[in-house]
Amino acid sequence: MEKQGIRINKFLSEAGVCSRREGDRLLEKGHITIDGTAAKPGDRVFEGQTVCVDGKKVEREEEEIFLAFYKPRGVVCTTAKEENGEKIKNVIEYIGYPKRIYPVGRLDSNSEGLLLLTNCGQEMNQILKSRYEHEKEYFVQVDHKLTKEFLLGMKKGVPILDTVTKPCKIWQESETSFHIIITQGLNRQIRRMCEYFGYRVTYLRRDRVMNITLDGLKKGRYRHLTKKEIEELKRELKSSGKPQKQKKEKTELKERKKGI
Repeated sequence: MEKQGIRINKFLSEAGVCSRREGDRLLEKGHITIDGTAAKPGDRVFEGQTVCVDGKKVEREEEEIFLAFYKPRGVVCTTAKEENGEKIKNVIEYIGYPKRIYPVGRLDSNSEGLLLLTNCGQEMNQILKSRYEHEKEYFVQVDHKLTKEFLLGMKKGVPILDTVTKPCKIWQESETSFHIIITQGLNRQIRRMCEYFGYRVTYLRRDRVMNITLDGLKKGRYRHLTKKEIEELKRELKSSGKPQKQKKEKTELKERKKGI
């Protein structure tokens, strides 16, 4: 462990307890203690200290776990058992996996499709950062006929949540359905993008995250990633260790030196 300690949310993530964001939520609700004292967001954990979640000591799992899960509608992507004071059907309880894991990112309750779960927080945290531009592919159905203007507008970028979405790939499947590949993970992003153009999403399914697909998975079931999938996933994460802008600038610099 680092001499200056490690931030509590990072400690929880690397221990396979939950994502950093989920860790902050647990901290705010008083579920985490360090040496018996309630922890706060920003606290640090030092060598020899004991961290507990709801009174249970956090111990690091040596085995790397990577799961692909076909999330049905109605299942909430969180490790929490309650939201707004009400009991929820969270993904961890739904799966019932015997070791501690947590979901990589979120897929809203009304959507279905591929969800990755892991106990390897340090690596998986990169998937969630939009600056690394990792692809996520979806199949979407809407409530009325698509137009060329809609498809072009979605592709170029849409003003939502005080920003403009990054350009994306999109292609039509039928009169009212399409496939879309995005590299961000804004809250209810695709639904909000469609709403901007006057469309309501009636069905949304995530089919792919990076190199991992939904192929062969039945709804409500999970599988372990293959050795080949994990190797490719780690290779992609390693190659994206620097934001795309920095990589582009480095490439342009090399080209200038070569006189291209």
